[in-house]
Amino acid sequence: MTPYVEHANITVSNIDRTIEFIQTALPAFTVRHCGQSDSYRWCHIGTEHSYLALQEVVERDSVDRTPYVDSGINHIGLVTEDIMEVRARLLAAGYKENEMETSHPWCKRVYFWDPNGIEWEFIEYLSQDNSQRNDYSQ
Repeated sequence: MTPYVEHANITVSNIDRTIEFIQTALPAFTVRHCGQSDSYRWCHIGTEHSYLALQEVVERDSVDRTPYVDSGINHIGLVTEDIMEVRARLLAAGYKENEMETSHPWCKRVYFWDPNGIEWEFIEYLSQDNSQRNDYSQ
């Protein structure tokens, strides 16, 4: 068996807004289950093979982390078949795009911020050849 990432567990300030963001970008992601522990809400959203485990924090007004500077998640990458559809849905819903340079001959990428301040990368591969998909020379 080839190992793969089954899930990532992410703490967010508002589960409902995060679910809305993810399903706007990727409507095929469904809520697998939501629950309530003694101290927080949680939810699993994704496919039958992989998912994002969301955990809602106790109320806070701000996040005290700078992406790409402090320890923690910088972004989460999700593969999709049509990056322009994802981009159009997110822009139409009012989400903010990070317009960094992303040109590569074998993939298209866009980055967006969700309401929690988490950056998400959406990738459309233009080749099935793994040597091209994993080409870092560009």
